Amino acid sequence: MHKHICYLASGAGRRFGESEENKLLYPLEGKALYLHGLERLTEIVAKREDCTLTVISRYDEIRKQAAKMGIAAIDSPESEKGLSYTIRAAMEHLQAVPDSDFVVFVVADQPYWTEASFLRLLDTATPDTQTARLCYGIRQGNPVLFSLRLRNALLALEGDHGGRALCETYGCKQIQASNPQELWDIDTKQDLTKSI
Repeated sequence: MHKHICYLASGAGRRFGESEENKLLYPLEGKALYLHGLERLTEIVAKREDCTLTVISRYDEIRKQAAKMGIAAIDSPESEKGLSYTIRAAMEHLQAVPDSDFVVFVVADQPYWTEASFLRLLDTATPDTQTARLCYGIRQGNPVLFSLRLRNALLALEGDHGGRALCETYGCKQIQASNPQELWDIDTKQDLTKSI
C-alpha cells in the first residue's frame, strides 16, 4: 500500500491581503510560506519507500521550485474556483494507482505540523482505514488521509469544499497532534507573527 502525498499549493488566499499577493510566497521565518511544509515532506519521502510526493499548484514559481527539488509538480489552473478543483487535479494525476493505495492531502499554508505527527498519520493507512486526519483535542485539521477506495467521492466534490464531509460519512481516525500549533494555518498577515 503506497501513500501518495499531494501538497496543495494553489489557494487564492483571499483573506490575506491585496488580491495580487500570493500568501504562499510570503516570507515566514526567512523563507516562503509554502517551503516549510514542502521541505519537511521532501525529507520524509526520502526515508519512506512507500510514499510519493506531488505538488499541485496553479503557480509557476512553486511548480518550478518543486522541479528544482526533484519533486513532481502538476498544474491546477482551475484552483481559484475552490478547493475541490485542486483535489480533482490531484485525483486525476493519481487515476492509474490502485484502490488499495492512499492519498494524503497536505495544505501549503499550514507550516507547523511535525514529522512525528505526520508519520503517525501515515501509519494509520491499513486495509480497514477509510479516512484519517490530524487533530488536537476535538479540533480537526490537516493533513488528511483518504483510502483511494473513495476516489469517486473525492472526484465528486464541488466548489470550495474539501473532504470534511467524507470524513464524517465514512468514519475518520483521529490522530492527535502534540500541540495546537500544528493545526495553525496562515490566513492573514497577522498570522505570520504568531508565536509558536
